[in-house]
Amino acid sequence: MSTDGRYGNRTPSEREQRVIQLVAEGLKNREVADAIGTTEHVVKNYLRVIYDKLGLWNRVELALWYESRRTPSSMVTQ
Repeated sequence: MSTDGRYGNRTPSEREQRVIQLVAEGLKNREVADAIGTTEHVVKNYLRVIYDKLGLWNRVELALWYESRRTPSSMVTQ
């Protein structure tokens, strides 16, 4: 059984991308839920799906994945 392409080839939906962004910014599940107008339980479900789609295991990997895909023009300079 080949596992080529099993992970990392599925694109997160717009809602999942928003969850990823908020998690990468350091928000907790409750804060993410408040920001997108849902419950903490739904956010946990989103994270499980996102981790599966991207082949990741945790929030740290997710934040690193997000940062590695940001374009230089989308980064805010302070």
